[in-house]
Amino acid sequence: MPLLAVPPLALQQRRLGNGLALVLLPESGGAQAAGRGRPGSGTVSVQVWYQVGGKDDPVGRSGFAHLFEHMMFKGARHLANEQFDRLTEDVGGANNAFTAEDVTVYHAEVPANHLERLLWAEAERMAHLNVDQANFDSERAVVKEEFRERVLADPYGRLFNGLPAAFWQRHPYRRPVIGSIEDLEAATLDDVRRFHATYYRPDNAVLIVAGDFDPAQAQAWVDRYFGVLARPAAPLPRVQVREPRRERSEHLRLQGPRVPLPALALMWQGPGAGHVDAAALHVAAALLASGESARLNEALVYRQRIAQSAGFSADLLADGGMLVAWAIAAGEPAAAAAAAPGAVLDRLERSLRREIARLADAPIATAELDKVRTGLVTQAIAGRQTPEGRATAVGWAIVQRGDAAAADRELAELQAVRAEDVQRVLRRYVGQGHAVRLDYRQEADPAKGPAVTKEGR
Repeated sequence: MPLLAVPPLALQQRRLGNGLALVLLPESGGAQAAGRGRPGSGTVSVQVWYQVGGKDDPVGRSGFAHLFEHMMFKGARHLANEQFDRLTEDVGGANNAFTAEDVTVYHAEVPANHLERLLWAEAERMAHLNVDQANFDSERAVVKEEFRERVLADPYGRLFNGLPAAFWQRHPYRRPVIGSIEDLEAATLDDVRRFHATYYRPDNAVLIVAGDFDPAQAQAWVDRYFGVLARPAAPLPRVQVREPRRERSEHLRLQGPRVPLPALALMWQGPGAGHVDAAALHVAAALLASGESARLNEALVYRQRIAQSAGFSADLLADGGMLVAWAIAAGEPAAAAAAAPGAVLDRLERSLRREIARLADAPIATAELDKVRTGLVTQAIAGRQTPEGRATAVGWAIVQRGDAAAADRELAELQAVRAEDVQRVLRRYVGQGHAVRLDYRQEADPAKGPAVTKEGR
């Protein structure tokens, strides 16, 4: 497949005296070129990437970064509660936020003539967030309800939420980003205020502005509203734990209520997002699990009919990676319950491993590889058609790879993946790696709860 030449993103970067990293992505057809007859999008995206995520949650406060994400939409010194929504939604824009293992991101897109007030609002809530007990209680209740909906109400929510704790041995990635009801209930107002003072500071943030704007004017506004913010004297706490190499395989069990059919996940250690093998692993994951015609779906769901769904993901983060193959059994619940203990899951494991090994060892058709690579590259390019998509691509490149320009290299790296690269990484990380198998079944004793236990053989 010939390489597609993609113009690089028009990055303008600098760091303010207080440590804030600024990235500008002006449109070539935007404000600067409008006078030459090339119209811009008319919109601008403002994103603030705070380098604090689930891995930075205080001990005994899992889910805290996610909880705090909600708090940032409350009032500040000169912002009333929910006023951020009024500054965006009421002018035809939108705003939202998300928390991941390595980062918490606040993103908004508005008509370009509202850029200044949005920059002011982001600086205001960075420096002068107003947290009181009533707001804290209300947002904690919202997050607890999210946990109930995403984890407890979904028959397999406990399985996927339990993967980090089962897989990571020491790294704080083992704490799920969404946290737990118990840890959320244990949080206090003082915890929230301390968290804001510790992490929500200019030297821990990346401000990205993308879209239809004048870069010189944007620089001046950033200096006006962010440049005056003080850089705290206290050093930023950083996670220093390094995940050790897994020395042996493990077999674990997780039980839950109302599990219609058993399921399992197989997990192997992978590299971090910036590793040279990352692109090949993403292509391998897509070959195995992207779309109805992907290998695991075709084999386990359609041909063998032993799974109702199956998948594979390469979850590559800043400090390490987790490769996950999973399957949920097919059939009637009564028949599955009557089968020999573990027999259904043993068969699923054999089939998952067989398909992964087939990809690693047998020739890969050129048409199949081209289809998957083209899909990944198309998805990446399509995401860059909006100011928000371009800003997001750059944000992930900075947080996970330490370099904004890595967003451009990602496209070339995906296109450069060959069949031998896919097979090499599968042999290295899966074939030669130690796996953690996590079984998920209907609980025998509801009183025992959803704890992970070792499976005896």
